[in-house]
Amino acid sequence: MTSAGATDRRKGVLCIVASAAGFAAMAFFVRLCDNFGEPVSCFQKSMFRNVFALAIAAAVFARDPRVFASGAPAPSPGGVLPMLVLRSLFGTVGIFANFYALSHIPIGEAMTLNKTAPFFTVFFSWLLMGERLAARQFFWLATAFAGAVLVMKPGMGVSDGLAAACGLVGGLGAGLAYACVHRLGLQRVNGAFIVLFFSAFSTAASLPFVLADFRPMTGAQLAILLGAGAGAAAGQFGVTAAYRYAEPRSIAVYDYLNVVCTALLGAFFFGQVPDVAAVAGFALILSAAVRMAGGSASASCVR
Repeated sequence: MTSAGATDRRKGVLCIVASAAGFAAMAFFVRLCDNFGEPVSCFQKSMFRNVFALAIAAAVFARDPRVFASGAPAPSPGGVLPMLVLRSLFGTVGIFANFYALSHIPIGEAMTLNKTAPFFTVFFSWLLMGERLAARQFFWLATAFAGAVLVMKPGMGVSDGLAAACGLVGGLGAGLAYACVHRLGLQRVNGAFIVLFFSAFSTAASLPFVLADFRPMTGAQLAILLGAGAGAAAGQFGVTAAYRYAEPRSIAVYDYLNVVCTALLGAFFFGQVPDVAAVAGFALILSAAVRMAGGSASASCVR
């Protein structure tokens, strides 16, 4: 691996770890919201989450209002519009589905189902973009997923089949969206513009559903959803930067640290101290991350 390639990959890893922490905070706040007032729909939660992220993205983009990153060739903005729309469409469907699952089944089950996203990211990057994929990479992704199951210990016999299906759809939507983000990164599209476009798209898509079924919220719920928006903004900027710096196959496994972050939040706020199985799950996740990193580095060295 070249020095520049190694540096970009390290940046990608740091960004995906920051993203995992942000999305864990978002999931925590989304579920917490219903404990402080009348339950609100996944669409209303999504809209408030995206309005906050939109404001942050607009502020960041205003400081450097370019569609393409500095030093990039300048293709027509219309040339990347289809990929921006697909990224936003898949991401929006993923958010709606994930928020529905978080509101109707235990957060452990919802998060575990959502963690199918790295599988879909790597798979569709291979299928649609022709990126190389080794069997060992699937093996370590599967190992990390097994660790996620040990940490969250989903009941598997979920009582709400629709919510469980939405959890999987959330993972599919996120995985497809991240694959699109990686493609946009290869086209040198400004990361702030990607987040801005997605946040505006998702906010607009939520609005008709919110107008049809708006639920008044308490001050605590509003504050909690602002916290979810802050976590989402951190997650969006982190994941957008990560997949612009590095190939999904080399960093996607680190997204499983989201599971660890969620477990730590549960332990701190709800007294849910990790048991032996959870500790074993942490070990599997971290081992998979290290082994995946080593395998990717070795493969890069012989290219």
